[in-house]
Amino acid sequence: MSRTIYCNGTFVPEARATISIFDRGTLFGDAVYEVTAVFDGRMIDNDLHLARLQRSLGELGIPMPAARKEIARIQHELIARNGLREGVVYLQVSRGIADRNFLWPEDIAPTLIGFTQAKTLHDTAAQREGIEVDLAPDTRWQRRDIKTVMLLGQVLAKAAARRKGCDDVWLCEDGMVTEGASATAYIVTAAGQVVTRPNSRISLPGCTRQALLRLCAVHGLTLDERPFSPAEAQAAAEAFQTSASSFVTPVIRIAGVAVGTGAPGPVTRHLQQLYLETVGVRAPVSN
Repeated sequence: MSRTIYCNGTFVPEARATISIFDRGTLFGDAVYEVTAVFDGRMIDNDLHLARLQRSLGELGIPMPAARKEIARIQHELIARNGLREGVVYLQVSRGIADRNFLWPEDIAPTLIGFTQAKTLHDTAAQREGIEVDLAPDTRWQRRDIKTVMLLGQVLAKAAARRKGCDDVWLCEDGMVTEGASATAYIVTAAGQVVTRPNSRISLPGCTRQALLRLCAVHGLTLDERPFSPAEAQAAAEAFQTSASSFVTPVIRIAGVAVGTGAPGPVTRHLQQLYLETVGVRAPVSN
């Protein structure tokens, strides 16, 4: 069944959803995006995603295409029209349409598109059993805090990791892990301390990360926001990663080295359950 797509002011069937070849998102990667998880027909942490969308656009000097309330209404309409119960709703905002030129005209108007994707978010094999991540150099641009559509570095790193038999990849720079290719990276020390890199220009301020850090504070889990090396990660008691579309996912091997016992650890399991309870998912991750 064809999806309904939102395309710059209009809801249209997927086959009729088109944008200009002169859109700057296509020509220059001059665009940002957000992905919000949907479970049981409800969006999760969407206020955080819309706030990050507005921040990313502001950093690039692109105006919001509509007020947050209106964008949320569009998201709800997409979910309803497509009957989405579990999956994601995707938004992309480009600077707009103009003849190809590095400099853009002053009167350019942003392009907004949106669509849904049905997918399983909860109780996946990765969440139950854990995943293996590879390690790769971080070759991306220096403003990784802006959620742009320029994802070629991540695409190539993920493809290389898959060829090695890994499920995902963590990126490294200056001897430290920056983040996952599409997730925030964490380790857990032998003392049970959760460690993740602080927000800065070299990593994306994850929305699921923000929600998880709140849970650590509320439930008395010790958190240390600092960089960590690949060697420290491989020697950690536990490791995991978070993202909007995978929640809390255990990492049980890093570049061929088993982390801890080689199975999802108790702190990770605890955080999985706390997050699921917070977003209203009652069914636990199967053990």
